[in-house]
Amino acid sequence: MFDSLSDRLNGVFRSLTGRGQLTEENIQAGLKEVRLALLEADVNFSVVKTFVDNIRGKCIGQDVLKGVNPGQQVIKIVHDELVSILGGDTTELVLQGAQPASILLVGLQGSGKTTSAGKLANLLRKKKMRPYLVPLDVYRPAAIDQLTTLARQLDMPCFPSTTDMKPRDIALQALEKAKEEQATVLLLDTAGRLHVDEPLMEELEELKDALHPQEILFVADAMTGQDAVNVAQSFHERLGLTGVILTKMDGDARGGAALSIRSVIGAPVKFVGMGEKLSEMEVFHPDRIAGRILGMGDVLTLVEKAQETINEEEAAALAEKMKRASFDLEDFRAQLRKIKKLGSLDTILKLIPGLGSLREKLQEASGAMPEKELAKTEAIINSMTAKERRNPDILNASRRARIAKGSGVTVADVNNLIRQFEAMRKMMKGVMNGKMPGGMPKGMPPMRGMPNMPGMTGGLPLQPGLPGAAQGLPEGQAGAKRQKATDQRKKKKQEKRKHRKR
Repeated sequence: MFDSLSDRLNGVFRSLTGRGQLTEENIQAGLKEVRLALLEADVNFSVVKTFVDNIRGKCIGQDVLKGVNPGQQVIKIVHDELVSILGGDTTELVLQGAQPASILLVGLQGSGKTTSAGKLANLLRKKKMRPYLVPLDVYRPAAIDQLTTLARQLDMPCFPSTTDMKPRDIALQALEKAKEEQATVLLLDTAGRLHVDEPLMEELEELKDALHPQEILFVADAMTGQDAVNVAQSFHERLGLTGVILTKMDGDARGGAALSIRSVIGAPVKFVGMGEKLSEMEVFHPDRIAGRILGMGDVLTLVEKAQETINEEEAAALAEKMKRASFDLEDFRAQLRKIKKLGSLDTILKLIPGLGSLREKLQEASGAMPEKELAKTEAIINSMTAKERRNPDILNASRRARIAKGSGVTVADVNNLIRQFEAMRKMMKGVMNGKMPGGMPKGMPPMRGMPNMPGMTGGLPLQPGLPGAAQGLPEGQAGAKRQKATDQRKKKKQEKRKHRKR
């Protein structure tokens, strides 16, 4: 969601590169662009003013460190200021006191409270807590049904609310039921409105007085920008918010809410929703978000995602298969599915430093988004029999034609996948045994530590049509040329046969 802001800021930093000193003249023009970029991102005006003034004070007259150009030094200053307005340190939930602890989710209708309740319950369970879901929106029967369905998907307990009950009565009964179930956290999904009104606030205040919740989290739609900040301020004045959950952070919103909300209302952003799946909620880390905005990536988040997705024993077993060159298409498909669990390739590339701009290049080169290429690759493998996946060497011409027909692709696509897979298997065997393609310096030890690097085993899968899929591997480019020559020969033979029949 910060793509536009990132591009503008990176343009400012490039203009400062090569300068010998940070002076008022060469900083003023850059700060003007920073100010415009933040205002276009729908950041609160007072926040922008404070942000720019702080940067100006730190930049002007600052000596450029040896070996560091002014652009790099400004990036450091801007990064520190971004971390500051985003909240500084990561803020955890405070669930001390009576058990079960209560978390009240509040916000306007359509902001994503119900889905966020399910995501938060899933996240808390990973931290060894036992959540209990409570639907309090008696004005919309669909909201009760939605939360009940999410609880069923997560295999979690959910209070059986009905529309003829009062929210306060539901909350108190749910509290007693949660104690019987030995739950440790009570997650209460409250009703919303299209706008802030008095009856809603009175109901929420009544719930607060009855339960004394440890956390009151405001759920805000990041797509609404500055308006989300204004609404949060109204809720904070009446309820005393302890934190914020920003939803739809994976969308194309400009990021104004994320950059403004802490400075305006004082309550920290604690969680962000990064997708539609129940597993796609993250703890909000200001330093990591600042790194993403400035195009520095976010390796820590990527490693955490990999550790959640990939089992260390499975990684070790896979590394052993690669070493013996017994890595087959069954394993390849399993790796594809694990990568899908990490999120979209677009998201993964954003988290890797220096690869954010590669996303557009991949799409331009292949004519399709990487996810489509992954889906095509998996479809080809799914069209094979178990025997063919375990032993790709038996894939003759007739089998390949059947696979192509079954997966809705051409025979050339199947041939490319098999050829690239074989090249990758050969390369991986060399890597795991300490022999890099093209030679390796003597004395370099084999890569024994690879099984201990969660998420890194095997790297990203090869995809037909993506740059680097063939070119970066041994014989890949030559193989592509050979395939083209083979196709041309086949075409000529077919034409000769037609001519003979005539």
